Amino acid sequence: MLKDIFMGLSQNQFLNNAAKKYGLKMGAQSVVAGTNIDEVIKSIKELNAHGISCTVDNLGEFVFKEEEATEAKEQILNVIEAIHEHKVAAHISLKPTQLGLDIEYSFCLSNLREIVERANKYGIFVNVDMEDTGHLQPTFDLLDDLSQEYDNVGTVIQAYLLRADDYLEKYKNFRMRIVKGAYKEPAEYAYQNKKDIDANFIKLIEWHLLNGKFTSIATHDHNVINHVKAFVKKNNIPNDQFEFQMLYGFRKDMQLQLAKEGYNFCTYVPFGNDWYGYFMRRLAERPQNLNLVAKQVFNNKTNTIIGVAAGAFLLGRITKNAKKKRR
Repeated sequence: MLKDIFMGLSQNQFLNNAAKKYGLKMGAQSVVAGTNIDEVIKSIKELNAHGISCTVDNLGEFVFKEEEATEAKEQILNVIEAIHEHKVAAHISLKPTQLGLDIEYSFCLSNLREIVERANKYGIFVNVDMEDTGHLQPTFDLLDDLSQEYDNVGTVIQAYLLRADDYLEKYKNFRMRIVKGAYKEPAEYAYQNKKDIDANFIKLIEWHLLNGKFTSIATHDHNVINHVKAFVKKNNIPNDQFEFQMLYGFRKDMQLQLAKEGYNFCTYVPFGNDWYGYFMRRLAERPQNLNLVAKQVFNNKTNTIIGVAAGAFLLGRITKNAKKKRR
């Protein structure tokens, strides 16, 4: 139920616009590394000091105007310049929809090409994130087009997709981030049961570690991490062939411990004013994450828009369910 609530909230454009207006005053400051480049570079340097590299995401949702996509592109270019200037251990993660995929494919490709070319100039990797299934094939098309010119680009495979193994095999020569998946998808495209998703997640990780290029294992699940540790040891897979990834602000102690143990570790570092959709999906992905921000969101003396909206949404669902039971 909580997952449905937060997924519903993540797609609410009114709340997204309100979140931009009020900044990070709603609890998201614990999982978003600031709203500008100076703040995110500071966060990266702090993580680098502990032997942790970063992938930087300039957050953005609901981009349907060319000027907004162009503005996002320029911001990402500025991040690349800052990474180079400050000599920090970081690369870029981006979403095609933020760069105009919902406007026109060729427009988005042009924006992406400019970013990848600038990053390539400095030896910086660019990860093209996956979104919902409606954008799945166009994103692969972008990857195909870009890879004809550049080798500093990779993407993401979501384990909840029924065809995830086909996609992984096709793109095995790319640097790949493997995740469980954070969008609500219909049964015709994705596994619906957590047990099935978890099993596929492990299967994909093992296959790519044995057959693929560099593997980024994105999980906060210590059971998965311990499984991977045992698997790479058993199969003599060197540490330079993979990394663990976690989100900024989550399981900090484990992030530091894995880096201390000598594993490559990368923190996914989101920043920017357009943080709302990302924040809601993190809560939908794992509702227990709400504990990390509960004090900031719900115990604040001032009612927050997220708290009010979530409460209203939840009350509506409870009322609706109660009426059904009375019938």
